Amino acid sequence: MASASPCACGAPSPSLRCPLALSLPFASFPPAVRLAAPPLLPRRLAISRPRAASALEALVQESDDEGDEAEEEVGAGLFQGEAWAAAAEERDAVRSPELQVFELEELPEQWRRSRIAWLCKELPAYKHSTFTRILNAQRKWITQDDATYIAVHCLRIRNNDAAFRVYSWMVRQHWYRFNFALATRVSDCLAREGKVEKCREVFDAMVKQGRVPAESTFHILVVAYLSVPGGRCLEEACTIYNQMIQMGGYKPRLNLHNSVFRALVSKTGGTAKHNLKQAEFVYHNIVTSNLAVHKDVFVGLIWIHSYQDVIDRDRIEALRDEMKRAGCEETTDVLVSLMRAFSKEGDIKETEATWYRLLQSGCELPAQAYICRMELYARTGEPMKSLEIFKEMKGRNVPPNVASYHKIIEIMAKAREIDTAEKLMDEFVESHMKHLMPAFINMMYMYLDLDMHEKLEQTFTKCLGRCRPNRILYTIYLESLVRIGNIAKAEEIFGEMHKNGTIGTNAKSCNIMLRGYLSAEDYQKAESIYDLMCKKKYDLPVDSFEKLQSGLLTSKKVVKPPKPVSMKLDEEQREILIGLLLGGTQIESHARKGVHIVNFKFQEDYNAHSVLRAHIHERFFEWLPSACRSLNDDSEIPYQFSSIPHAHFGFFADQFFLKGQPVLPKLVHRWLSPRVLAYWFMFGGFRLQSGDIVLKVSGGNVDGVERIVNSLQTQSLTCKVKRKGRFFWIGFQGSNADSFWEIIEPYVLDSFTGSMMQESHSIGSDGSRDSDTDYEDDTQRYNTEKTEQ
Repeated sequence: MASASPCACGAPSPSLRCPLALSLPFASFPPAVRLAAPPLLPRRLAISRPRAASALEALVQESDDEGDEAEEEVGAGLFQGEAWAAAAEERDAVRSPELQVFELEELPEQWRRSRIAWLCKELPAYKHSTFTRILNAQRKWITQDDATYIAVHCLRIRNNDAAFRVYSWMVRQHWYRFNFALATRVSDCLAREGKVEKCREVFDAMVKQGRVPAESTFHILVVAYLSVPGGRCLEEACTIYNQMIQMGGYKPRLNLHNSVFRALVSKTGGTAKHNLKQAEFVYHNIVTSNLAVHKDVFVGLIWIHSYQDVIDRDRIEALRDEMKRAGCEETTDVLVSLMRAFSKEGDIKETEATWYRLLQSGCELPAQAYICRMELYARTGEPMKSLEIFKEMKGRNVPPNVASYHKIIEIMAKAREIDTAEKLMDEFVESHMKHLMPAFINMMYMYLDLDMHEKLEQTFTKCLGRCRPNRILYTIYLESLVRIGNIAKAEEIFGEMHKNGTIGTNAKSCNIMLRGYLSAEDYQKAESIYDLMCKKKYDLPVDSFEKLQSGLLTSKKVVKPPKPVSMKLDEEQREILIGLLLGGTQIESHARKGVHIVNFKFQEDYNAHSVLRAHIHERFFEWLPSACRSLNDDSEIPYQFSSIPHAHFGFFADQFFLKGQPVLPKLVHRWLSPRVLAYWFMFGGFRLQSGDIVLKVSGGNVDGVERIVNSLQTQSLTCKVKRKGRFFWIGFQGSNADSFWEIIEPYVLDSFTGSMMQESHSIGSDGSRDSDTDYEDDTQRYNTEKTEQ
């Protein structure tokens, strides 16, 4: 027997310049797995460095030369261009468990050696179904050692997908006994290639076996999650990082700590503030491991603290003291963060002292520092002082940015400085900057408070011509119409909100409309709004209920107090849910038998999903827990939320999931209504720049996909099927894409028209989204695969 042990690897890169990339001390493959083979294979099966690295490997592989520098990432980030050096003691290799592999010459049977060699040669060339069919044909003679040899061979030739298929096939056989070393090797190789979902599958299997994954597996999986474009897997990366410390008892290397921390602070301030607890945990682990704390860790922690709603002054001061003891100077970023924190507390003395230090430093004054001072004096009741600061910023040749215009217009609107606010608004519009909506909303709130309803309506019309409409905008206009008694127009606007899925109605808009009907003494329509609010579980003010009850007494009707409504999905909700499930939405079992929970998860960096999440939140409002219903506005809606546990979801769980894995229902071809197709497209599909439309099929097999294709053909829609990994893709090209769009367009949200073009960052972390629409190699492949599985 020969052993295959991982190698000690080269030194990591001396700098970490990309917030989503770091050096891997074990990114190179083990030097040797000793195997004997016929002439087809070398006697010694060496798992060596690949000839051409993948995109992920280009990010994570370290250079053998310590003088090589990592490429700088072009884009936004708190510490762009900064060097993050790893400590010298962090350059030691992390070893994986040894993998024992037999030599072919040890086998007494010539036929067995020949068959194994033939499988090593032929299997990597086949697709998934043919691959499985060939392995199934070997069940009578193949053993676990034989399959392990084939999997290791696939790893050597860098066909990690083939190795994963062999491994997945092995674990389903009756003779399989868990092989920790093989599972570790397969998961590590998959993660290096960016196949995070497959790697996580093997990782979870190791945990279920009661084994703690190797340190290398934790490390590489964290790196792979951090390397997913757009930071979409940051939460998963932090989960594995925490498990590495808490479950595995490992002490991560300094560059891993730094890379996780950098990913946490690479978001904008409003988003990154929610990462405070995790950032403090990373900092704690660096300190308790006696590792050197890089100055940018101090800077990043102070930066996150400055964005908190409640400022922890003691913690900020403690970080500043530790920063001084470490010999780090307070940079411009630190001073601006301090100004932000002091201004939130209304501390004029400390804010101005920090501003003076910033002036004395001779650095280029950032616009954010002026914004902090503007906010400070607005809090202390001196809005005109804020205006002077805004003018001073322009006088110092610091060009105002979007945030500065938003802040000064908000301050002037709240101060009811009408002329000044209107002048600034016109200047902002003429600057051709984007993101005008917050400024328009502040102007409309000012007009509403001052009962300037004509100007409010003009601003509403102007905003619709320049910005994408949203619920807040319509709600302000609705309130204005009700106040002036224009109930007919208010009813029209409310109906438009209710029908337009992009805008939608909520508790506030329903209460406004109810108040309008009550003021107009139209109790019949008020009762219909009341019924809608009861169904949606919206809060109803006591005075409105009393007015409605007294108004209906004249018609001998009595409004009964709200009582628990029998929870039942309506037809629209059922079709929406089916479309989301086809696109990949998950349902999980609850502790109570027969009860299930729907998990709605949307991609934060995907504009189309940003629109869809608010719409789904509104449509399933009564099915959400109370904490998720008590949000003030759409911006607070999380990108991941769950329904309440309910038995009504059991039907969908039984149809779309089998033993926790997604499947296609046998009757799916009967459920493909235009609305179902529309929501499937909005959640799990996209439109290419060529106009072609692609839908991802979550779960299912060839038979299920065939039923979908046949159903679409009955609607005169010809499509092509492509299989990529575990997913099928259904593509519509040319006139078929146009026909498909005509069918779903009435149900597609208005804001999706310009948002559904394929985005480069929308490609799945495992490469599940493929921008190539040339389906010729796989056209109608399911017809042949059906006989192969």
